[in-house]
Amino acid sequence: MIGGMKTTRRRLIQAGALAPAAASAAKSTEMSAATPSSLYSSLGIRPVINGVGVVTVLGGSIMPPEVVRAMEEASRYFIPLPDLQRKVGSRIAELLKAPACMVTCGAASAIAVGASACLSQGDAKKLRQLPGRDGIKYEVIQQKTHRSGYEHQMESCGAKIVTVETRQELEAAINERTGMLFFLNKADGHGQIKREEFVKIGKARGIPTMNDAASDATPVENLWKYTELGFDLVIFSGGKALRGPQASGLLLGRKDLIEAALPAMSPYGGIGRGMKVGKEEMCGLLAAVERYVKVDHKAEWRDIEARVETIRRGLKDVAGVETGRHIPEVANELPHATVEWDEGAKKLTAQQVAEKLQAGDPPIHVQRPGAGKLLISVWMMRGGEPGIVAKRLREILA
Repeated sequence: MIGGMKTTRRRLIQAGALAPAAASAAKSTEMSAATPSSLYSSLGIRPVINGVGVVTVLGGSIMPPEVVRAMEEASRYFIPLPDLQRKVGSRIAELLKAPACMVTCGAASAIAVGASACLSQGDAKKLRQLPGRDGIKYEVIQQKTHRSGYEHQMESCGAKIVTVETRQELEAAINERTGMLFFLNKADGHGQIKREEFVKIGKARGIPTMNDAASDATPVENLWKYTELGFDLVIFSGGKALRGPQASGLLLGRKDLIEAALPAMSPYGGIGRGMKVGKEEMCGLLAAVERYVKVDHKAEWRDIEARVETIRRGLKDVAGVETGRHIPEVANELPHATVEWDEGAKKLTAQQVAEKLQAGDPPIHVQRPGAGKLLISVWMMRGGEPGIVAKRLREILA
C-alpha cells in the first residue's frame, strides 16, 4: 500500500513537472511570428513569417503537439538505439506500405547511406572500405537535368557521378562498375527519361534505383506511390510536409538494401558515423507519420485555400497589381498566392519588394520567380499571418 502510494505520488510529481512542456507543445501551432519569443529574443533573432514553404533554411516546418510530446517522452529514457531504429522503421514501413524503412538524420543523409548500401551490395567488408573504390561498383548514373548539388552526398561515399541525357546514353553508360541509378523526383518534368522508364531500365539491368522525393510528400499518396512504382529506394524529408523533426528523414524500400544501409550510419562505425539520429528524432518522426496518414487533408486544403484568398482579397483593388493562385506540378503541391506587377510602372523590382518585406517587423520571406512576380506559400502560415502579409504588400505596392 505504502509502495503504491509512493509510486502514485512520484507519477503525480513527474506529471506536474511535465505540464509546462505539454502546455507549450499544445500552444506551439497557435503561435506566429508576431508572438514574442523570449528564447529567440535573448539570441537577437527575430522569428519570420514563412512565405517560402517547407525549406531547410527557414527551419523546415512547425512540429505539431503530438510530435513534440513524443520527442519529450523519448528523451526521458535510455533504450538500445539499434532496436528502436528497427522497431520504428518497421512501424513506419507498415504505415507507408513499404517493404522496409529506416530513419535518417535528413534526406541528404538518406542519400548517403542509401548509396552506401547500393555500392557495397550488403557486403560488410566493402562497406568498411568506402569511400575506397577497390572492388566496388562505384558509378552512379543520373540525368544531366537532375544535377542539384546533392551529388556530394553520393561522392562522399566514393561514388563517381555519370550524367546522361537520353535512354540510349543511359543504356550505354551501364557497365560492371555501375552501382546505382539516381533520380531527382522534382526534376521529372525536365529530363527525357521519366520515372516509369527509369525504373524499368534499372530492373532490366539489375541496377538499384533511388528516387529522392524529399519535398514531395504531398499529396499523401506519394508516400507509397514511388515504392509501388518500383523504385528500390525512396527518400522523404521528415521535417517538411510530414512536420516531424527537421533533422530527420526517411529511407524506404527493399529490405536487403535497408539492412545494408543500417550499419552505414551511427551508432555503427560506417561511412555515415557522423549522421546520428537520436531516439527523440526517431520517435518524433514516427508520431509525425502516424499523424500525417490520418489527418484530414481535405480540411487542411480548405484552410490553405482560405489563406491564399486572404492575400488576394487584401490586394484586389491595388492599381496595377494582379493576384492569382498557383499549384506547383511537383514538390509542395499545394495552393500558393501569386502577386504580379509592372516593375517599370511601379518603379519597384521584385527584389526590392522582397527586401522591404524582410526588413519589416515581423520579417516576411517569399519567393521571387521572376521580374515583377512573387510566389507566396501560405502552407506554414499560422493565425493572422496571411492578413499581415496582405497588409504589408498593400503598403509597399500601393
